[in-house]
Amino acid sequence: MTTQVDFSSPRIAILGGGPGGYEAAMVAASLGAKVTIIERAGLGGSAVLTDVVPSKTLIATADLMTRVAEADELGVKFDDSASKPHADLKHINDRVLNLARGQSNDIRAGLERLGVDIVIGSGKLLDNNTIEVLTLEGTRTIDADAILLAVGAHPRELPTAKPDGERILNWAQIYNLDELPEELIVVGSGVTGAEFASAYNGLGSKVTLISSRDQVLPGEDTDAAKLLEGVFERRGVRVLSRSRASAVERTDDGVKVTLGDGSVVTGSHCLVCVGSIPNTAGLGLEEAGVTLTESGHIKVDGVSRTTAPNIYAAGDCTGVFALASVAAMQGRIAIAHFMGDGVKPLKLNQVASNIFTSPEIASVGVSEADLASGKYQGDVVMLSLLSNARAKMRNTKDGFVKIIARKGSGTVIGGVVVGPNASELIFPISVAVTQKLHVDDVASAFTVYPSLTGSISEAARRLHVHM
Repeated sequence: MTTQVDFSSPRIAILGGGPGGYEAAMVAASLGAKVTIIERAGLGGSAVLTDVVPSKTLIATADLMTRVAEADELGVKFDDSASKPHADLKHINDRVLNLARGQSNDIRAGLERLGVDIVIGSGKLLDNNTIEVLTLEGTRTIDADAILLAVGAHPRELPTAKPDGERILNWAQIYNLDELPEELIVVGSGVTGAEFASAYNGLGSKVTLISSRDQVLPGEDTDAAKLLEGVFERRGVRVLSRSRASAVERTDDGVKVTLGDGSVVTGSHCLVCVGSIPNTAGLGLEEAGVTLTESGHIKVDGVSRTTAPNIYAAGDCTGVFALASVAAMQGRIAIAHFMGDGVKPLKLNQVASNIFTSPEIASVGVSEADLASGKYQGDVVMLSLLSNARAKMRNTKDGFVKIIARKGSGTVIGGVVVGPNASELIFPISVAVTQKLHVDDVASAFTVYPSLTGSISEAARRLHVHM
């Protein structure tokens, strides 16, 4: 028997309150749906409570300390009694967690204003139209015309490096510390590992970064990774490349990390950043007809549909891109598709992302690696920020702008920005990629002088000669 959906006021149940879930809930409620969102921890999910918001708040503090440490070169002097700032980690982490809780409360209030029914509890699919929720008050059954799965992911653990929350930590536990680690060992040089290595170096810890690959940030722009490695070296971060951690153990006064070649690295604390695992086990997904990949991620198409009728999925549980912005977009697309609203499939070659190291690294669209593989043909211009007047005024020494244009047509298809506030500076390039703008369109738009965006305009002008 086919379920008839009342599209004048359909029932939508969302399992998971992270960006994929709460953004979808807001869109669905605005379009007139009856929305129920189920979340076991707090609105915002791990992105708000233990991951994105806390880490970027911590990084903002570290960035300020880095700038203060370099202020002497700008002529800013301190009295001898306060010549060197230090990090009050308890204060910092209290602020981090309070801000995260505040953001979670704001999201909840916004959902309540839209009439979304919020259920705190653990949900499980009974079929493709029903979710059973275990709450503190008991069990509740929620019927829906459509279900969105936005269940997120959790830190992956190594069997030989079990976090204890005190000396051996994952990225969700790092905010429990009251004192700054004297010697922090970071295992894993992907985005999370690089960000925390940069942040704790800025806060004053002695940092060792263990990387199993040839470069930090494997898979990212090579020029950006090399620049960051140079900054790490200059600021005292010890990078152990082509080194794999085989075990992490506590000692009497710290930790020891045993590498694959048998050598040992010692420190006061160890942060393990070796990826994540989707929260898809035990939810009744396969019984409801939802196909999982070998890694446990939910298979979805370009409009966030799973293999089960009426069931969509968004966010880290899909394994598409571990970005809050992508999760939110997947959620919005799912609702638009189900509600019959105008919708465009998710286009991964238009996704903008940022790595919040110091300096930041932002990218969008086609990469130089894509050109090297022959997947695309394009021209590249890279300009160092060393020649930018605004960068000189700010004493910015590290950074560049890179724009990639399609060979022949001159359409902007990709870009990279490395420098302060790269997460903001990538936006004009992202707009150019999404809207298929010509390099002349970018070059002819006015920029402020002096500004860092001036280098984006200049890179586009230089690409004109390649046409």
